[in-house]
Amino acid sequence: MKLIIRNNSPTPIYQQIKNAITSQILSGELAEGEALPSIRQLAAEIQISVMTIKKAYDELEKEGYLQSRQGKGTFVAPKNMELIREQKQREIESYMQKIADIANTYSIDRQALEDLFHLFLKE
Repeated sequence: MKLIIRNNSPTPIYQQIKNAITSQILSGELAEGEALPSIRQLAAEIQISVMTIKKAYDELEKEGYLQSRQGKGTFVAPKNMELIREQKQREIESYMQKIADIANTYSIDRQALEDLFHLFLKE
């Protein structure tokens, strides 16, 4: 498992860990059933607090990406593509709300937004 943590990032470290693991699960780099490093092992490897790693793992488990097995470790959960799609759709909706707020604040018309959106979709 590859994790790149940026201390100067405005994104909290636990969120960077979550994002990296989620991305690797969705891309297939981390396969269903694959074991992740223990919390202590990962904390030592990347020199981050055990509590920070635990928070990331706990949230990933709540979101359905990981499964913990008592005495065995933490594993990549079976993919629930519908759950993943819904989570990503909520993330997109959040960004779109921010875009709409900015557009309304600066009186950017709908057509300009649609043109930009289509431009990004084609790339």
